Amino acid sequence: MNYSDERTALFIDGSNLHASAKALNLEIDYKKLKNEFIKRGKLLRAYYYTALIENEENSPLRPLVDWLTYNGYTIVSKPAKEFTDSAGQKRIKGNMDIELAIDAMELAPNVEHIIIFSGDGDFQSLVKSLQRQGVRVSVVSTTRSHPPMIADELRRQADNYIDLEELRDVISQN
Repeated sequence: MNYSDERTALFIDGSNLHASAKALNLEIDYKKLKNEFIKRGKLLRAYYYTALIENEENSPLRPLVDWLTYNGYTIVSKPAKEFTDSAGQKRIKGNMDIELAIDAMELAPNVEHIIIFSGDGDFQSLVKSLQRQGVRVSVVSTTRSHPPMIADELRRQADNYIDLEELRDVISQN
């Protein structure tokens, strides 16, 4: 099969990809990233998942989210929750795993290849389910950081693993 004819979709776990890129000292150019995957197949959708802090207009994420919205990405977000941990530290929580999984399951009948940008082992069950539906699944993360940013079980489950470091030349801001 010629993979360049595959209908594909990108599912980007924003916080996970950010952490992986930061660990590699890589600044991602999202226009280049999208264009790279347009070259690799028929890109139907590019989703970006992130939690946003409500009422924070000066959020460092706001310019990125606005840019992505105007440049062909579908942003899926929800308000982040602020809480105090057991040590009395203020923390922010905004897990988007369920939203990503539901969207991937709903889109699966319309694509041949799903590319998940995350190393979160919680996605192993999602990958298995997508594969049972006949969808090829690639996972993008990195093993070249210390510690590695991808869970071993997710890497083993995926049909294809792409190390973020291998994409550096085609997706970095320079």
